Amino acid sequence: MKKAKDIITTTNLTRIVMALAILLSLIAIFLVITRHTPSQMRTQNTCSSVVVVASGDTLSELLLAQGLTHNDVNEISKVLKKDAGISGLRAERDKLEFVRNGDNSPVSKIVVVPSPWRQVELTCDDSGAWNCQTVDIERDTRAVWRSGEILDGDSFYLAGQRAGIPAGILIEVYDLLAFEMDFERDVRSGQKFWVLYEENFSDGKKIDNGNVLAVSFQALRGNVQMYRFKKSDGTTGYYDENGNGAIKSLKRTPINNAKITSNFSKKRKHPVLGFTRAHKGVDFRAPTGTPIPAAGAGRVIARSYNRGHGNFVKIRHNGSFETLYAHMSRFAKGVNVGTNVRQGQIIGYAGSTGYSTGPHLHYEIIKDGVHVNPMTVKLPAISNLSKEDKKKFIEYRKVLDDGIEKLKQHPSLYIQL
Repeated sequence: MKKAKDIITTTNLTRIVMALAILLSLIAIFLVITRHTPSQMRTQNTCSSVVVVASGDTLSELLLAQGLTHNDVNEISKVLKKDAGISGLRAERDKLEFVRNGDNSPVSKIVVVPSPWRQVELTCDDSGAWNCQTVDIERDTRAVWRSGEILDGDSFYLAGQRAGIPAGILIEVYDLLAFEMDFERDVRSGQKFWVLYEENFSDGKKIDNGNVLAVSFQALRGNVQMYRFKKSDGTTGYYDENGNGAIKSLKRTPINNAKITSNFSKKRKHPVLGFTRAHKGVDFRAPTGTPIPAAGAGRVIARSYNRGHGNFVKIRHNGSFETLYAHMSRFAKGVNVGTNVRQGQIIGYAGSTGYSTGPHLHYEIIKDGVHVNPMTVKLPAISNLSKEDKKKFIEYRKVLDDGIEKLKQHPSLYIQL
């Protein structure tokens, strides 16, 4: 009989360790195979399959393919529409997970994922009725800071892209700054800007971008700076460093990135009529069919045609301001005299009707019955803060500014929100 010290030699010990490693690897592989199959997951007593909605798929077809009855389909459709606001599926975006208590069991739970931040759970009770519950998915939101500079031949959009700012954020920033700036004339080489905005993560993976939290631009008329702030009544807005409303009631340039072809002037030789007369608005070059958004919220007081303006829409915004949009190729559906429109709502499409030499938008602002220059007129703010909210805003802005200063020193870092 061999002694214990003779049995456990170096060679034998190596063989034992290798055998154990192989055994553990086989066990791990077996567990992975049994728990994960293509588009299917298994727990102790249940299994589930995930279906990504493809082009042409309907909810009815997908449910019937899982063995559900027509009665189930009708009830599930009603519950989704009533309790979750889901009336249809979007190809390549929505996902459905079907859960069963066993391979051959009927579907007991359906999970619809209409967005990365929300899922809808449908369960079937003992009576066969389907119940709906919406579950919000917690976001890991981070504030990131990006800065850029306008170079020779740059547009703001190109400079923003070079700074690594996402396209959607740039569009939002453009819309914010358009209340204070004319991007055709106010952008010059050497101007610097920065943006603080949200990025949303889930399980360590970036899903999408959130809100613009703050923006600064060295404009010709002085530095333009805005902060996003939530008021005590729950509404949010953008305010300057002193807490005054930064968003004006009207935009100076209704169409983003449109080039000005003719400025406001008291004396201009008309390109069609040939004689000199006042040009009471600003012309923006725009291809036929370009959507024209309302420069501010208000009520449509005219939607008509005349020889000079062609197809035009006129909007009254308050007791002092009106705007007019001329030479439209056509009007937007549902925009009629008396219609209330929101800021940014499409009211028509650019064209060349009336006295016009080519497709463009003629845009006018009328203040107290007098035509004024859209590029220079002082526009009223929509929302100012109450005394108490302004105090809270100043405190919040100071905290945010401290964070921004740190990010300026370390641009690769972020602020956890």
